[in-house]
Amino acid sequence: MIEPMLLTMADELPTGEKWRYEIKYDGFRVILTWTENGITLTSRNGKDLTERFPEIISLSEQLTPPSLPITLDGELVILNTPFQANFSLLQQRGRLRSSDKINYYATRRPATFMAFDFINKPNETYKKRKQQLKEIIHHLDSPRIQYVQEYKEINDIKSIVFTHLGEGIIAKTTNSKYTPGKRVRSWIKYKNWRSVSGFLTSFNPQNSYYQIEGVDGEEHFPIGTFKHGFDKEEEQTLRTFFKQKGIKKGKSWILEPSVCVDVHCLHADQGEMREPMFSRFRFDLSPEECTKDKLKWDLSLFPTEVDFTHTDKELWPGKTKEDYLIYLRNIAPYLLPFIKEKKITLIRYPDGIYKESFFQKHLPDYAPDFVGEWVEAGEAFITCSNLPAFLWLGNQGALEFHIPFQKAGGKDPDEIVFDLDPPGREQFPLAILAAQLLKHLLDELEVESFVKTSGNKGMQIHIPIEEGSMSYEETRRFTHSLVKLLIKEKPDVFTIERLKKNRGNRLYLDYVQHAEGKTIVAPYSARATEKGTVAAPLFWSEVKKGLTPEQFTIDTTIKRVQDLGCPFQDYAHARTRQPIEQMKTMFHKA
Repeated sequence: MIEPMLLTMADELPTGEKWRYEIKYDGFRVILTWTENGITLTSRNGKDLTERFPEIISLSEQLTPPSLPITLDGELVILNTPFQANFSLLQQRGRLRSSDKINYYATRRPATFMAFDFINKPNETYKKRKQQLKEIIHHLDSPRIQYVQEYKEINDIKSIVFTHLGEGIIAKTTNSKYTPGKRVRSWIKYKNWRSVSGFLTSFNPQNSYYQIEGVDGEEHFPIGTFKHGFDKEEEQTLRTFFKQKGIKKGKSWILEPSVCVDVHCLHADQGEMREPMFSRFRFDLSPEECTKDKLKWDLSLFPTEVDFTHTDKELWPGKTKEDYLIYLRNIAPYLLPFIKEKKITLIRYPDGIYKESFFQKHLPDYAPDFVGEWVEAGEAFITCSNLPAFLWLGNQGALEFHIPFQKAGGKDPDEIVFDLDPPGREQFPLAILAAQLLKHLLDELEVESFVKTSGNKGMQIHIPIEEGSMSYEETRRFTHSLVKLLIKEKPDVFTIERLKKNRGNRLYLDYVQHAEGKTIVAPYSARATEKGTVAAPLFWSEVKKGLTPEQFTIDTTIKRVQDLGCPFQDYAHARTRQPIEQMKTMFHKA
């Protein structure tokens, strides 16, 4: 086995022409070896992980590399987004022993091998090895083995890692060779730390761990333990303080809440911090200020460019602007790709859903420079392509983000949307039925479709297409031909009648809405409903009896997408696979 080359930790990234930068994924460091006998996965510590990740090893039966053997260095991950990994889920996978459970989770949330080095020829330069690696991964063309891109511009990768709440960045010199098992300064690791605040409550001299906690109402809750990051003087002072002011209970010294600290970590949840490091004492902070809300805010890693105001204002019943901003910050990696190239229409509720609201699509004069604009016919429209702009709009009370079907400056749609609009929320099962029937028709045409709740009372089916592949007239005829088939099958259930008074209790199949100048609510946008519901992307397997829009709110959606993955994850790639000519035959037949 080849031992992996080791990195050197640094507080700052090196710069200069000789440096390139890669995403540091939060996963298992693994050497992948592919021979005529198949694939093996070996951890940094020499453990054989092969049998625990069948979705990776089965590739040897499905794909043929350009040559064998090949040895790749990389990170085994479960991806939330293309740049954010879910270490907690991966850790759970690594503990599984039952083959049935392993196979179940391999299908439900498959792992991905993020390859960053080709080490068959370790004496070749990093630049040459990356080129060879890129050719291999391109040849394999599998979502289960992906290429870790290198960046020349440091600010580009910093923005990506920050937006996606990634683990960090690796800097590598272009002429570096691969030296197995050695820690080198030609590979530098930089962490994307979160800094959380808590008060010290215990110290265990036997393992040198300190415990910090926070307050949640009248109760204390554990944030986590840490032992690293002190200089000698700081640690000695703290040990002495615990022994002088604390009470000995069992093996540990217990301290009443008095001393607050900041701790760097990658994440904190359920009383554990991921890779914690002491940062500083916070003598300016009282224990009462170390709240659960502050912890959520700190872990969300907000950009400093935005001045957040009136965060305690209630926007929905029981939900404040702070709650909403935390939702926006964490959903940004999933939502931003759907709005970043489009003119957006906002529905703003500056004082909450029960107060005045208004539409806004033009850029206000007071918007900061990082909020984008698209000028057309002398009008400046709002665009949003970065995290600070997205959060600034949220701070302005923009609760709903609506987008057109074409990119800014484009004339043809890059998606088709069916809007399934029942007469009321009580008739949501009609939307489920319509979605199921449309899915059947689309499957027969081999059209890839994606479904989401509207966040209100209906559902929407999205079909991504390449810009220029169909005109608005062609997409209108396509949608019309399909809804006519549904109405023909169930005329008492569905209608295309535009006047509400003439629809009765039938579901409105809105194909007219898919047109130039019209908009649809963006995936993951919040809605101005009493429960703070979200236009939630769904897996098709979820579209069945019992589904309700109220299941998906700003309180539940982040955990859902992290646990289950994003149902729209393959949305962009699906554009290139659509049977456009087959779709056009539908309206020729109609």
